[in-house]
Amino acid sequence: MARLWQRVQSGQVKLPVEGDEKTFLQAVLKELDVPMASQVLVFSKTSLQNALIGPMRPRAVYFSEEVYVGWVQGGLIELIGMDPETGPHFYTLSQRGGAAVGYRPELVVDEQCLSCHESSRTGGVKGMLVRSVYADASGQPILSEGSHVTTHESPLSERWGGWYVTGRHGKDRHMGNAIARETGAGVQLDRERGANITSLQDIISTQPYLAKTSDLVALMVLEHQCSTHNLLTDAARSTRAAMARQRDLQEAFHEPVTDVPQGSAQSVIRSLAEKLLRQMLFVGEYTLQDDGVEGDGSFQDAFRRNRLETAEGRSLKDFQLRTRLFKHRCSYMIYSQAFEALPRQMKDEFYSQLWQVLRGHDGREKEFASLSESERGHIRTILQATKKDLPAYWRDPAP
Repeated sequence: MARLWQRVQSGQVKLPVEGDEKTFLQAVLKELDVPMASQVLVFSKTSLQNALIGPMRPRAVYFSEEVYVGWVQGGLIELIGMDPETGPHFYTLSQRGGAAVGYRPELVVDEQCLSCHESSRTGGVKGMLVRSVYADASGQPILSEGSHVTTHESPLSERWGGWYVTGRHGKDRHMGNAIARETGAGVQLDRERGANITSLQDIISTQPYLAKTSDLVALMVLEHQCSTHNLLTDAARSTRAAMARQRDLQEAFHEPVTDVPQGSAQSVIRSLAEKLLRQMLFVGEYTLQDDGVEGDGSFQDAFRRNRLETAEGRSLKDFQLRTRLFKHRCSYMIYSQAFEALPRQMKDEFYSQLWQVLRGHDGREKEFASLSESERGHIRTILQATKKDLPAYWRDPAP
């Protein structure tokens, strides 16, 4: 976001403020390298711009590995840019006044978002949040029914309340495409009516939007990515805090100051690395039912455009979609800027634990039993071919 804004302010990039909203949004996505095919639509009033959102005017969300973009008809563009070291930064971007001569769009730091985006739902850090709610005919969540924070562990039955969903999912049912109604017998949600639809044309007008879909696979990727980003932010912040406490104690007791984790710092880092490892290896991932899901190929093509491959063509961005999201269950977020910027102590511990799991030498066979020996071998091969920062012992050919 900072790099884009420098280009805008210097005149290197000119956003078309005088055009319509759709043209402006498209230009912003292009400059941020966010694919239009990542579009998902949410109609619940769970945004700062609630007055403009409803079942007939859903908010569009677009994303890449580093940027999240929200857009509401007639409103602001909401942006989350991931700083590699400090985590997410929240902004709004306005096109208003675009007809005025010499007008430039305004990018504003906006921390109103933190009322939701820094809470127990995000793990106590500034982070991303994908929620499933019971939304009524106006899009208002029926709060008495609660809500679900969605991750890759969530069953489909708890996903996508208040969202539109296009794609096939067999006999399994989700909460999307449905209006919740309160009755004397409790809330009712017609899960059948919104099941297995591939077009939204019978529900809303898609003309204002950049795509005609709210892709099921894109939603699944978004859910995994958001929760992973939050854990990476927590791991980085907590590691730095633990090492700072260790340094302060060493100085206070006139001990040699070292950047090697010891004592409580070592325990904190080891625990955080294990938590991150479980997330990155999809432990607890919901098993897809009835031969899996089918989404729009345009998102899958856009998502895989920057994949890193082995000589045999294997990648961490290969979809499986029959029983799970990805074929090789090690998260592509291992290539993200947030992972790359983790403190050295955290990366060292994470790589050590990952190596032990992938070699089957960790003593936690039951915890990672979902990973077969062949899948572990493929993941090792992919990482050895595509990650340049692996410790030297990862290159050791010895069994």
